[in-house]
Amino acid sequence: MKLKHLSLSVMVMGATFGLMSTQAVASGYQFGSQSVSGQGTAHANGAEANDPSTIFANPAGLSRLDGTQISGGATLVVPHSEYTDNGSTNILGQPTGGGNGGSFAPKAVAAPNFYLSHKVNDKINVGVGVFVPYGAKLDYGFDWAGRYALKSVNLQSFNINPSMSFKLDDRHSFGFGISAQYMDAKLQQMADAASGLKQTFGPLAAGVRGDGLADVQGDDWGFGWNIGYMFQLDENTRFGLAYRSSIKQSLSGTSTWTFNNVQGNVVIPPIPGLPLPPGTYRGSVLAKAKHPNASAKVDVTTPETASANFFHQLNPKWALMGDVTWVANSQMKNIAIQQSTVNGTAQGDMVIHQNWRDTWRVSLGANYQYNDTWLFRGGVAWEQSPLQSDSDRHPALPDSDRLWLSLGANYKINKQSSVDVAYSFINFTNANVNYTDGCSPTGKSPTTGAACTGNGGTVKGSYKTYLQLIGLQYNYRF
Repeated sequence: MKLKHLSLSVMVMGATFGLMSTQAVASGYQFGSQSVSGQGTAHANGAEANDPSTIFANPAGLSRLDGTQISGGATLVVPHSEYTDNGSTNILGQPTGGGNGGSFAPKAVAAPNFYLSHKVNDKINVGVGVFVPYGAKLDYGFDWAGRYALKSVNLQSFNINPSMSFKLDDRHSFGFGISAQYMDAKLQQMADAASGLKQTFGPLAAGVRGDGLADVQGDDWGFGWNIGYMFQLDENTRFGLAYRSSIKQSLSGTSTWTFNNVQGNVVIPPIPGLPLPPGTYRGSVLAKAKHPNASAKVDVTTPETASANFFHQLNPKWALMGDVTWVANSQMKNIAIQQSTVNGTAQGDMVIHQNWRDTWRVSLGANYQYNDTWLFRGGVAWEQSPLQSDSDRHPALPDSDRLWLSLGANYKINKQSSVDVAYSFINFTNANVNYTDGCSPTGKSPTTGAACTGNGGTVKGSYKTYLQLIGLQYNYRF
């Protein structure tokens, strides 16, 4: 495990198995499409359980599947996000300069998933799923206005989820699974070395200019579990309940800082009480002395979720379905990254405040059986952002409430195989950011005086974002 680092922002939760999404597609850092068939109904199909992807939504749904089945697919994320700076400042209250981050979102990325189910007997089914639970990827460049909060973030994850279901009778089924979750985090943030030296040495550092850079890399495995229940009211109607646990993970490694672009000198005359002897010091050397490479650790807990859903076959042509999901995002208050003391030099924790709240997602969807070959899907969903105010919105997650509009179709090739396709348009509410780092480049909190690591300053601007998802999935029954 290797983790380099700095006064960053949210070094949590990853993006994929192959994916790097512009920002999370679902609330918080969650990636919002673990199934193309589910995407077609805006993920209202938790109680439908018509292919092995039910392992993610509700493992009790495995009891409805015959024989051995596989589903494998990928979702292409096509993001569009714009940032407009409205007066970001450094710790000294001066404009940071720089631009709006350019095309900080990738043009397109793809996230895969795979599911397998097998009916052991009339009571027991088993299966396994591999999917992308969390993720984000952004790169604002080296000279954007909010660079002291974040330069880039690349968070990746995947989850391996073996599952089993038990059919008690014709009405009641239970399911459970265990999860092995891998997370990898990489981020970069500029270090406001010039402001820190000017705060420390005053006019003696007037000629210092330029930024440092910190890199962060870390990975870890964590383990959790999920359970589900499905009730068959009659042959046309069923209800489902599902719960997925939180997963605790610890990313540990080293923090690495570079100050090669810091220029200018600090000329120090004899000053009583100053630990440095008189002389001329390069600003880059003084900044590096303040930030030696050190071991680092951050503990992360992904949120638990609970869902309730229904499915009703109105007639041979039409089916309706719905889902309500609760996400315990309030577990994500602050992220504190700890650094070790090196040769007597202590660097305080890097703290990213989030103050998240629990969130809800509500989805409604429908299927239309056009003929024996074609099944069409549609759905709409509203999803709540965990952020409570503009001051909680960090550039690593410029999140806001969103509306999903989805269309999909299943094409039956023959008795054994079929293909699912889906398209979703996700519109984010326009969002403002007014995030202030609670530390200072001097290494102390401006309000409490406690040791910390950070740049201070405020990122102030606005975001306009929408995403398009294009999914393709192949299903086969043995």
